[in-house]
Amino acid sequence: MATNRSKVKVTVNQTEQSVAVNLINFVAIVILSLGNCGLSKCISRYLVGMAVADLLGVIIAVVLCEINNIYVYAPPLHITPICAVTLVLRVATMDCSVWLTVAFTFDRCIAICSQKLRERYCTERTATAVIAIVGLGSFEKCVPLYFAIGPYFTIDNVPWRCILKTEYLSLPMWKAYQLFNPITTPLLPICLILLFNALTVRHIIAANRVRRGLRNSSEKKNDPEMENRRKSIMLLFALSANFILLWIPIVVYSMNWQFQNYSYTNKYLNTRTYVLQQFGNMLQYLCTCTNTCIYTLSQRKFREELKGGVKHLVTLNVRICS
Repeated sequence: MATNRSKVKVTVNQTEQSVAVNLINFVAIVILSLGNCGLSKCISRYLVGMAVADLLGVIIAVVLCEINNIYVYAPPLHITPICAVTLVLRVATMDCSVWLTVAFTFDRCIAICSQKLRERYCTERTATAVIAIVGLGSFEKCVPLYFAIGPYFTIDNVPWRCILKTEYLSLPMWKAYQLFNPITTPLLPICLILLFNALTVRHIIAANRVRRGLRNSSEKKNDPEMENRRKSIMLLFALSANFILLWIPIVVYSMNWQFQNYSYTNKYLNTRTYVLQQFGNMLQYLCTCTNTCIYTLSQRKFREELKGGVKHLVTLNVRICS
């Protein structure tokens, strides 16, 4: 009974979280796609790409994997080839979301720190190419996982469920892959985000010093340009801190976190390892919407579009009900 209650509790928490995350990402996609937020096409393309990757990631990870494994039984999803493909897509979409965050951070670093590169790099065409490369690279990186998974049991020559093959835990090739996988996501992205943001902040601080030196004392009190730069620094710190803090529990949990307790075997349910794993998973899913949410909600026109959409829905509901 305690085991069943634990499973149901995990399912309910992740279901509620997935609904909220999906709603946030869907709203962000719709508003950004309309192009009325005053953002450049380059920024809008990155934000839409991040939101789409996050939306797909939550649908695959929570709905098709977590809920289906614990609460809802959909037989086709438990056939080994389909189960393996789902796991590959789960990891690939998460990797894509993380690296799109890195790509967006690099784009903003170039836009602020280099006038020459900004005109050539910070374009809609470049953003589209980067998003395509990141998506394809994330999927190719996770393809080997498909060959590391075998059936848990076989009935009438039909393989069911997913379990890691014994070769995955013993062969040096797979051990090297286990080491490579967590380094590329999230350890390397965390380092790159910190590096790009540090360069951006250093450039903004240096530009502010020059600007203060060129302005006289009477003009120092109200400087919109310096106020915008200050807000940019705060936004960069918020994005970096949010990303790192939400990924720390998963990093601490294990270098091989994505394969542990995939089938929710009972031996893990009452241990601290299981609690830390599920806590880290929930924060990881939450991270799939917070960066996009933080950046978009900091934009005044995006907030205006959001308020306008809410007012329109309320008015429409009133008319229908009346």
